[in-house]
Amino acid sequence: MSLADSPAAAPGVPARGRPRSEAVERAVIEGVMKLLEDGVPLAELSIERIARTAGVGKATLYRRWSGKEELFIDVVRAAEPPDPELPGTSMRDDLVALLEQLRQRGVMTRTSVLLHNVFAQMKSSPKVWAAYHASVVRPRRQLQIEILRRGQENGELRDDIDVELVTDLFVGPMLLRTVMRHDADVETDLSEGLSERIVDTLLEGLRPVKSSTT
Repeated sequence: MSLADSPAAAPGVPARGRPRSEAVERAVIEGVMKLLEDGVPLAELSIERIARTAGVGKATLYRRWSGKEELFIDVVRAAEPPDPELPGTSMRDDLVALLEQLRQRGVMTRTSVLLHNVFAQMKSSPKVWAAYHASVVRPRRQLQIEILRRGQENGELRDDIDVELVTDLFVGPMLLRTVMRHDADVETDLSEGLSERIVDTLLEGLRPVKSSTT
């Protein structure tokens, strides 16, 4: 596990061990990302290979992470882009912004490779998946649910639908193309405008039906 949360030494007591070096950690995380981008599977990423790629000693890695899983968790977190800034103009625009972040992540080689590795390691490395789910998946899913509920309150979305299910309906097509389909083409399957098409297609059947007057 990373030592970011290690307690500080008490006043007057010399600190034990070497000080944490952000530059060293960045070098290690960049080294892991490079190896993954080069097609090296997570299972084949040894501490020795990572240390050699990062240009540091094995002891340096073990001072910061207890093992490969803990290191990979930090790599995944570092590669994850920040939450998008939501327009706040409508439910539709906020949903598009969330999906667009997923699309952009899918077209970026580095984050795409990491996503594929995370999903591939779910069964063999449950700790990695649990950390990714807790720090990335769950908060963003909750954000989308809140957007949908706000849409129901504003009359932008029917109030008789299951927002948990609808959340999956919005995200599912984008995850399929960015994570599940290794043959997805950036120019066609992940082209600009995909986020808008997904949201608008689903909203066609989810908006409240306006009553007509005769």
